[in-house]
Amino acid sequence: MLERFAWLVPLLPCLAAGWIGLGYILKLNRGEAGERQTSLVALGAASGSLLLALALAVEAVRLGAPGQLVLGTWFDSGDVHLPISFSLDATGLSLLVVVTLIVFLSIKFSINYMHRETGYQRIFMLFCLFASGMELIVLAGNALLAFVGWEIVGVTSYLLIGYAIDRQTATKNAVRVFITNRVGDTGFIIGIALSLFWLGGVEWPQINAEAANIGTLAAGVIAGGFVIAALVKSAQLPFAPWISHALEGPTPSSAIFYSSLMVHAGVILLIRLAPLLEQAPAIMITIAILGLLTVIYGWLVGLTQSDIKSSLMFATTTQVGLMFLWCGMGWFTLAAWHLSLHAVWRLFQFLASPALVNQIDTTTPAPPPWLTRWRWLHNAALQRFWLDTLSDALLTRPTVSLAKDVQYFDEQVVTRVIGLPVYTRSVSSLTQWEALQKRSSEDPAGRVGQGTGLAGKFMTWLANILYWFESRLVLRGGGEGLLKNLHRVGGVLQRVEQLLSTPRYLIVLVVATFVVIL
Repeated sequence: MLERFAWLVPLLPCLAAGWIGLGYILKLNRGEAGERQTSLVALGAASGSLLLALALAVEAVRLGAPGQLVLGTWFDSGDVHLPISFSLDATGLSLLVVVTLIVFLSIKFSINYMHRETGYQRIFMLFCLFASGMELIVLAGNALLAFVGWEIVGVTSYLLIGYAIDRQTATKNAVRVFITNRVGDTGFIIGIALSLFWLGGVEWPQINAEAANIGTLAAGVIAGGFVIAALVKSAQLPFAPWISHALEGPTPSSAIFYSSLMVHAGVILLIRLAPLLEQAPAIMITIAILGLLTVIYGWLVGLTQSDIKSSLMFATTTQVGLMFLWCGMGWFTLAAWHLSLHAVWRLFQFLASPALVNQIDTTTPAPPPWLTRWRWLHNAALQRFWLDTLSDALLTRPTVSLAKDVQYFDEQVVTRVIGLPVYTRSVSSLTQWEALQKRSSEDPAGRVGQGTGLAGKFMTWLANILYWFESRLVLRGGGEGLLKNLHRVGGVLQRVEQLLSTPRYLIVLVVATFVVIL
């Protein structure tokens, strides 16, 4: 009976995020006075999701897991049928309890940790959005609904890494992470599209059941798209560098995102697709190899780290690499247990890290002697095997350069043609308007309005010429220039008009008119 209310689990934190955001817009929860309301809303939503998840798990133990639950239709056109469905199987419900528990503990910890922070409301709103997305990934009964949660998690991750928007390092690292994760999104979309075309749907049971009826190559191609998404989201080689740049956010965000929940999203995806992956042996071998290489990479680089958060992060990379290795070996149940235990333990370590720094010796730990004897390996580990540089060269810099080129084309060509204002050095609409007003007030006398677009620029140029002609030649004071001549011409014309108004000249004009007509 309770399974009919499973949709409330991801909905409650989503509503809490909307409440916090709306309250901030309406100035109902701003500043220190609004912290209590914000924290109560966020904690209440997290508590509700946790209690409902526990109730669903207890009912599943008593009566059995409900399995696939269809709540309605999302899209239906021709042969394409996309329902709104949840997977309430044993794996999903177990992971749901872990996720909701970690969200509750993280929000509870953040209430005091983030006290009097400028972005207090913002971070709790993002926490709630993240919780909604992560719970949707676990509960989703099909790939499309899981992708919605996947994107929510990615966007909130980007916003929390760039939480300190006044720090250039934070914003740059947020861009790095955002760009890298778009590669994974591409793989996810490919997996969804191929599942629709080749398997007839995107429901997890349907994908796994139909995988046995298609060839190994087709199964491998479909699985390959989802595996790319999993590798990126879980920071596995060759996409591992992004996670080391994600530590710019506050400690609670690092704990909930990159140590306990979001970094495990790729493992959750692989567990969901276990039957499909088993139909593609080459993909399984690839997962195992990349997982093993990530274990070695995270272990060696972690030995050279000098701060506690980086050390914990590379330890997380190593552990998640082991989970990928278990999946590649076909031990999906072991991967699920490893995921649950590691998520809770790593959350505790990250949340305790600020206090731990003040309690231990602050001297930089030395790498083990055997590593320093292998100088080339030690240097490579210090440089993180140059994967950060390679990632920037292949992904970040080309994407940023392309974005700048597109922005330049839009500002200098498209915007000018359609006649919109051109702003090239501004950061917001308010500053754009203030800068425009300042420029207008500083313009020298004799200028007319500012035109935009090709037609606007031409009309501005023509108006400036006419204004100069009028002010310099026509309206010049003291009877100088053209104004004096115009006065003389006006006087002559006035005398002519007076003469023509006399009777004799009127008679002459009438006679001349008749002569012309005849």
